[in-house]
Amino acid sequence: MARIVIINPRFETSYWGLEHALPLLGAKANLPVACLPLLAALTPAEHEVVLVDENVEPIDFDACARADIVALTGMVVQRFRMKEILTELRRRRCFTIVGGPWVTVNEGYFGNLADVVFIGEAEQTWPKFLVDWSTGQYARRYEQAEKTDMTQVPVPRFDLLKMRNYAVGSVQFSRGCPFTCEFCDIIVIFGRRPRIKTSRQVIAEIEALLAAGMDTAFIVDDNLIGNKKAIKAVLREVIAWQQARDYPMTFVTEASIDLADDPELMQMLVDANVRSVFIGIETPNEAALKETRKFQNLRKGPSLIEKVHAIQNTGVEVWCGMILGFDSDDASIFAAQCRFIAEARIANAMMGMLAAIPKTPLYARLLKEGRIDPDDRPAFGTNVIPLQIGRAELLAGYIGVLRDLYTPEAYFARLEALYLDQRIEPEHTRRRHLRRRPLKLLTLNVLWLLEACAIFIRLMHHVGDRSLKRAYRLYLWRLLRRRRTPVVLQVYAIKCAMHYHAHVMIEQMLNDRKIINSF
Repeated sequence: MARIVIINPRFETSYWGLEHALPLLGAKANLPVACLPLLAALTPAEHEVVLVDENVEPIDFDACARADIVALTGMVVQRFRMKEILTELRRRRCFTIVGGPWVTVNEGYFGNLADVVFIGEAEQTWPKFLVDWSTGQYARRYEQAEKTDMTQVPVPRFDLLKMRNYAVGSVQFSRGCPFTCEFCDIIVIFGRRPRIKTSRQVIAEIEALLAAGMDTAFIVDDNLIGNKKAIKAVLREVIAWQQARDYPMTFVTEASIDLADDPELMQMLVDANVRSVFIGIETPNEAALKETRKFQNLRKGPSLIEKVHAIQNTGVEVWCGMILGFDSDDASIFAAQCRFIAEARIANAMMGMLAAIPKTPLYARLLKEGRIDPDDRPAFGTNVIPLQIGRAELLAGYIGVLRDLYTPEAYFARLEALYLDQRIEPEHTRRRHLRRRPLKLLTLNVLWLLEACAIFIRLMHHVGDRSLKRAYRLYLWRLLRRRRTPVVLQVYAIKCAMHYHAHVMIEQMLNDRKIINSF
């Protein structure tokens, strides 16, 4: 038997980390990474497993030193902290393992700090390693020959995580994406053929999350609709499960913009109680979309804005990812991005500068062209040397776009356009269903109101900027004058917290440009 500690390092402050909003939401971290509870589920019962998420609790290095195996996972934005942790574990003579997305695309990054390296998925290699370790015949490197059969993946061990510390839970329906975006490492790690769990697996995972006390889950698939036919079959079962249990779960997910081309699929997301969807829109610059092979955003028919509106009109809010610094971008892109996001009525837009991740087609192309900054912490916030825009100009324009997008006036104008002018109806299938259960509907409405009040009270206590507090009071009052739906009040309160996080991040960027490296 082995005592195993599996660690997820803390993230550097980031847009979706919501670090500055978490105290307002009563949480320590946004959501748990999917790999920790999954690795625990893949570990044979004879071993003892301890999961440590440094985002909600400190690492006990003394306990690590007493463990037989200490495993570490992490993404690109965690690489610096990963190196610090591995260095400390090496100093304490721990037997260390490193895996996850970053080491998969940059295998030599940690040098000899780890005893064993895992590349790619680990559903087959992790159990194999544990058998090899028990006989003393383990390898230095493990990589699966085949992609994981998702129909064989066990239910994650959410019971081993301190779930009460997270704002939302996480579930996974599928892996892989059929598209060929030049900058994306998803197809490098998970492949272009979407692999999907069975309906029974998905529902068991949702029920395990509910048992752990979570009633909201982020579906962490990088593109939930990569295989539309297969995901529809799963969604039908999820909808039936929600209806049979009076809709106990709310979802958030990620999908490609071609969701808007399929009315049936949009309605299924609504009926499954998906409140919002994150979409990689990237840019309104069609030349840049062609350049980066984001062809799914270029198909004939309605414009990108019209497709966003089509999704919003179902009641599902759209969040998006946007990128500055493509080869075809010039200085006009900064104003174009701001116009697009305003016209699209997207309140929460994650704006970033183009970055090249090792093993992606973008990295290979730019390396050949001599346009990769080799510095691990690039002075201008990205390792890409742009073609038409100077690096300092790109950085200044990037910060300027963020500042313009997240003034209270601009941010709440987008919210009001969506919730007061367009009057989208979040979770309306759930609410319609619960009209047949008036006591449950009343309880849900009271819960939403209490959550909104709690967040508002924390905002007024926590936010030091008086003008910002006045803005939050003003826009919440404007909402109350025109719309008093409890779920919309809860949405607005959460949006205020999210705005505060973005506001603080941008202020820090203006004062200390080093933080741009982790945005």
